[in-house]
Amino acid sequence: MSDAGDILLKVDDVSLSFGGVRAITDVSFDIRKGEIRAIIGPNGAGKTSMLNVINGFYHPQRGSISFHGKRRARMKPYDAASQGIARTFQNVALFKGMSTLDNILAGRALKMRSGFFWQLFRHGPALNEEIEHRKFCEEIIDFLEIEHIRKAPVGTLPYGLQKRVELGRALAMEPTLLLLDEPMAGMNLEEKQDMSRFIIDVNQHFGTTIA
Repeated sequence: MSDAGDILLKVDDVSLSFGGVRAITDVSFDIRKGEIRAIIGPNGAGKTSMLNVINGFYHPQRGSISFHGKRRARMKPYDAASQGIARTFQNVALFKGMSTLDNILAGRALKMRSGFFWQLFRHGPALNEEIEHRKFCEEIIDFLEIEHIRKAPVGTLPYGLQKRVELGRALAMEPTLLLLDEPMAGMNLEEKQDMSRFIIDVNQHFGTTIA
């Protein structure tokens, strides 16, 4: 039987309002390590707001968020990312003029170890590090079956492939918890089937907890 040590994320009595509008009211739930969980509700129910609270975009007026057993107060998105929380967005948020590979490489930003000087001139430690990160991102590209678009500007890609690239960028962060905001919205049936398969594969292959 699972115990409290298996809980990765704990949401406790969270409420969020914008002016007089209540977006979230008294929401509590746990997500255990290795689970795939879904937040379900009609449009306007506060699903995106809940994800924004979890990864620090919004701060609730009441309640708390705990991650890895530690309560997180006033956590910012950068802090959430550095602690292993990655997410995709309801509306695709990519660098449209950049290639698929470069967009996924952007997800490695927090993993960079070399200093700004070396990165600027792509010399010494930074060059070796870039080779290492590119290899990792190429593996993600193979995993998501998007080798044929690795050099294509993402702004030229069909919507379903853009969503897959965004998933790849999130995976490049090597997250412990992956938040997917309406990952299949706007997709046709074939694209939805592909995305469903990749979500299950991410969970099973990487052991990533998904919500």
